[in-house]
Amino acid sequence: MEPAAVIEPGEIIFKIVIILFAAKVFGELAERIGQPPVLGELLAGVVLGGSLLGLIEQNSALILLAELGVIILLFEIGLESDLEEFLRVGSSALVVALLGIAGPFAAGYAAALAFGLSHTVAIYIGATLTATSVGITARTLTDLGQLRTPEAKIILGAAVIDDVLGLIILAIVVGLVETGVVDAWQIGKITLLAIGFLVGAIAIGIPVAPRVLSITKRLRTRGILTVSAFVFCLGLAYLAHELRLATIVGAFAAGLVLARTEDFAHIQERIRPVADIFVPIFFVMLGVSVDLSVFNPSNPESQTLLTLTGALIAIAITTKLVAGLGVLRRGLNRLVVGVGMIPRGEVGLIFASIGLAKNVITPGEYAAIVAVVIFTTFITPPFLKLSFRGGKRRIPAAE
Repeated sequence: MEPAAVIEPGEIIFKIVIILFAAKVFGELAERIGQPPVLGELLAGVVLGGSLLGLIEQNSALILLAELGVIILLFEIGLESDLEEFLRVGSSALVVALLGIAGPFAAGYAAALAFGLSHTVAIYIGATLTATSVGITARTLTDLGQLRTPEAKIILGAAVIDDVLGLIILAIVVGLVETGVVDAWQIGKITLLAIGFLVGAIAIGIPVAPRVLSITKRLRTRGILTVSAFVFCLGLAYLAHELRLATIVGAFAAGLVLARTEDFAHIQERIRPVADIFVPIFFVMLGVSVDLSVFNPSNPESQTLLTLTGALIAIAITTKLVAGLGVLRRGLNRLVVGVGMIPRGEVGLIFASIGLAKNVITPGEYAAIVAVVIFTTFITPPFLKLSFRGGKRRIPAAE
């Protein structure tokens, strides 16, 4: 995904207007049919891109805005993640998460190899299938009034663990792509670096961040808390980049750290309007990158790609359903947990966009991954509703 030449400021502003307007219109339409707005934003990009209307194309300015959007998105996810809650949901969430990573990764890797793709591409495709969308699952559970059930707590705990481990996998894969070496030593080195960065950032940041924020709060400059939090996020994102990790790893770590401060609620409230502007740009630009022509059934190469897409969709669904068997506590609805782990959403799209930008995967393979995200997102709400209806009445988990 090579950025085109920088366009004139007036044209950039006009394209931003189109992107934000389309994102909100399509997001509203998606929500009205019971789907998350992110899906509408993604489809808006497909419509605006070269496959259909051709109003928006990749350029350096929009790519930069999209990069800021994904950094803010992972910062928000980190802010909304509770480390102590992970420990409270117990061993079931951990087992479900591990099964929900190992199964999709192994099956996706094997399927990619079976279609003649290289080991590097196969590893990347397997990695994109691992993470569950916390946002999509949480919204669906809220709409169903089931957010406080034991199953819901296991789903959300496992989904967040999926995201954390998924970010580590992403850091490993990006490192392997940049070094061009796939061996045990290199994998171990990058794994330790990624884990060390997350643990170190959290261990150092938790005691330091409150002191820094207490100093900034004494200042009278407008928006100082918002700016300080954003600078902290960008600082860790930059540090992750310098360590050859994905910038989103640093942004996620920043969110986890600031979630432990007494100013957490204020930061979350004030960063949300910023996210409302930049995050939709990221998802629309992901849609712009999709080339629908790769799915032309009359083209022999497209037929192979369509078969691969169908295989990846089947893998994405069945492996997460199997992960539901990891629930250790008796009397719970394992089908609900498995269905709740199906949607891929944000993190899968982030994986795919990085792979496309680094020329690891082709536009066709990228389109296949986007199709997996769209399909799994569409089917989860109705399937989750049916799964809860088929089980017995749930008693909210003890706090």
